[in-house]
Amino acid sequence: MVADKSGTAGKALGVLVLLGEYPAGATAGQIARATGYPFSTAYRLLNTLVDTDFATYDPPEKRFRLGLRVYQLGQKVAHHRGFEGAAAHTLQRLTGKTGESSILHVLDGDQSLTIHKVDGPQFRTTTDPGDRVPLHTSASGKVLLAFADPATRRHLLDTIDLKPRTEFSVTDRDELRRQVEQIRTQGWAGQSEENDVGMAAVALPVLPPSGRLIGTLTLAAPVFRTSLEDLRSHLPDLRKAAAELALELPQRS
Repeated sequence: MVADKSGTAGKALGVLVLLGEYPAGATAGQIARATGYPFSTAYRLLNTLVDTDFATYDPPEKRFRLGLRVYQLGQKVAHHRGFEGAAAHTLQRLTGKTGESSILHVLDGDQSLTIHKVDGPQFRTTTDPGDRVPLHTSASGKVLLAFADPATRRHLLDTIDLKPRTEFSVTDRDELRRQVEQIRTQGWAGQSEENDVGMAAVALPVLPPSGRLIGTLTLAAPVFRTSLEDLRSHLPDLRKAAAELALELPQRS
């Protein structure tokens, strides 16, 4: 259920965020059930989003979808924070060098948010900009946990939902803490089919000289073609790219 917000604006923004979880669109009934709002309230909020171009409505399907205004704002954020410039070029070079998909993530609340990605030439990754994945199942998420500031790290390790995404996902809180400490020591994280069946990934932190975490840089590949051990062989290239981003994406991120 969406956290209750005081006022129409807060509720509308909550519905906007929730609508992003439905790539194929959602009916007013689905949004009402997900938020716990009465149908009339959900319908009114959705139409407010349509009126302001933050959402669109398809009458034949009776489905609401995110509008182009959201994309436009997202592009502006990406541009101002350097994600479209320095990040895009660095990820393109990394994918060209390794032949694997490269992805930039940042911490977004209690999840890992995809900011930018460049698909490998042979396989498309299972994530797109704007997608969120759990911290405990993804290589990027475990790095974000490991290199977050101590207070944030403790809070997240104590509170995140450890619901599994696959049979390989870690669900034990003590085991996750152990993995996070190991990641802090070795400086990188890896996972094989913990987040998506058939996919493996390795990730490194993007850390500027100040030590304040910007995000993570990840290489991902299908396990039918590349093992986690094979991905680890690209760690030197991944470190070089992460160091470039750490200098080109300073504390603005």
